[in-house]
Amino acid sequence: PGERLTVGQIVAASTLSRSAVAHHLKVLREAGVLHAEKVGKEVWYRTAPDAVRTGLASVLAYLQDM
Repeated sequence: PGERLTVGQIVAASTLSRSAVAHHLKVLREAGVLHAEKVGKEVWYRTAPDAVRTGLASVLAYLQDM
């Protein structure tokens, strides 16, 4: 809970390029799933738990209706 990561940390833990990670982070931020906070030169990202729960609940409801 409350963990936050920089783009560099996410890239280091991923097989994606920095530009691909940045693109995905932008999409997730625009969807409201991630919060971004700029501290100095770094941008720190953390999840928005309520948005993630809502999205997962929607997926679960969709699957149950199939």
